[in-house]
Amino acid sequence: MSRRGARGAIATGLVLVAIVVLVGLGVWQLERRTWKLALIAQTERKLHSPPVAAPTPAQQVGTADAYTPLVAHGRYRPGADTYVQAVTELGGGFWVLTPFDTDRGFTILINRGFIFADRRGKVVPSPAAQTVRGLLRLTEPGGGFLRSNDPAADRWYSRDVAAIATAKRIGPVAPYFIDASGPATGWPRGGLTVVRFHNSHLVYALTWFGLAALVALMAWRVRRRD
Repeated sequence: MSRRGARGAIATGLVLVAIVVLVGLGVWQLERRTWKLALIAQTERKLHSPPVAAPTPAQQVGTADAYTPLVAHGRYRPGADTYVQAVTELGGGFWVLTPFDTDRGFTILINRGFIFADRRGKVVPSPAAQTVRGLLRLTEPGGGFLRSNDPAADRWYSRDVAAIATAKRIGPVAPYFIDASGPATGWPRGGLTVVRFHNSHLVYALTWFGLAALVALMAWRVRRRD
């Protein structure tokens, strides 16, 4: 084979590899889209299901359990609130997380709801026995976007259950927290959980398929000139 023919074969091989890779990425995004749509449908069904008893710390809690409606009975622990910076439909402020000692012998962090900064320290929970209903949320370790939690300074940008429990000396807690569902009035303001799933997989798939077609077209035009 001549040198020119060898170069042509190598170029053709590279083009074919590129097309296969791009098509593979497109197919992968379609598979991700199918998975995401199933997850959205599952979550929608879950949100409308009756609440179940809050899992104990010994029970395994994973991604599939997020947004499960829960119910817990017990008492809030006064003087142990944690304020986590938040932005909601009401504006900027804080989530108020309070340890809740259940009547089943374990503690859960409850996100009692949102407050504005001027209400910080003014929303003490009742110590009376009560029932909390809300959604199971997975812990958010580390911090928020480009901002790390600073436990020593009591600055929180995410609801990191383990870090909060350690910093506040709460003791062992369940490895998740509950977004309380109410009240819809008063403070803290509950029921502001946003259930949203980013689903751009179809756009990504079309992009990869388009790039594969573009590479094939450009290779065809180069071969025609030759």
